[in-house]
Amino acid sequence: MSVALQSAAMSDAEWQARCDLSALYRIAEHFGWTDIINTHISARVPGEPETFLLNRYGDMFDEVTASRLIKMDMDGKVIGEQGPHNAAGFTIHSAVYKSCPEAMCVLHTHTRAGVACALVKDGLRPISQDALYVYDALAWHEFGVPATQDECEALGESCRRGSAVVLLNHGLLAWGFTIPGAFKHMYYLERASEIEVAARMQQVAPHPIDPEVVAAVGARNRRWRADPKYGVAEFEGLQRVLERKGGRWKQ
Repeated sequence: MSVALQSAAMSDAEWQARCDLSALYRIAEHFGWTDIINTHISARVPGEPETFLLNRYGDMFDEVTASRLIKMDMDGKVIGEQGPHNAAGFTIHSAVYKSCPEAMCVLHTHTRAGVACALVKDGLRPISQDALYVYDALAWHEFGVPATQDECEALGESCRRGSAVVLLNHGLLAWGFTIPGAFKHMYYLERASEIEVAARMQQVAPHPIDPEVVAAVGARNRRWRADPKYGVAEFEGLQRVLERKGGRWKQ
């Protein structure tokens, strides 16, 4: 997509969000957070709070580009060029944006470690430094019928309780105030899940962290996550990794 065509079709802010979101799909692929075509990442369109960007259903994560992303409103209407979209994906992402006006990006994954933790109520414990990055923001969501209005409303309520959500019997979800911030939030949620699974395989009780330390770290992390710079250095570094791989996510 040429710069001239981009300028005529959309705002600079939307185009930048498209480039950042398509980069995030490639970053998720880099970390192995994929489930063929069945998970999804979205971003709210800057200046248009009732719309968000989502991948075309059927695209592999390393095929997502800025111009191929679908723009949708909160009623499920595709704006502009038509394209297939995942109905369950719309339900999940619209639920977060409707319930959390401050959310600008949402990631949903089905990784083995994430699903393993989601099989056990309270299956993610404050036992590691990585877990403490998200523990204060954890919420647990009961499994519901996908792509239904009831599930949309229930998930929205869960996301109001926390921005690092364990979808029981399903997977993980994280939302953030920015695209880089949401990425970093999910990075630590995934890392915490991997460490939790490894700890349970040891079949011994992990060394506990003092509850006062858990609370203090949580308070600090809430301040950090509210900073617009949260996750930016990591996100920019990973975009350099993508550049070295020769990906064309900005097209």
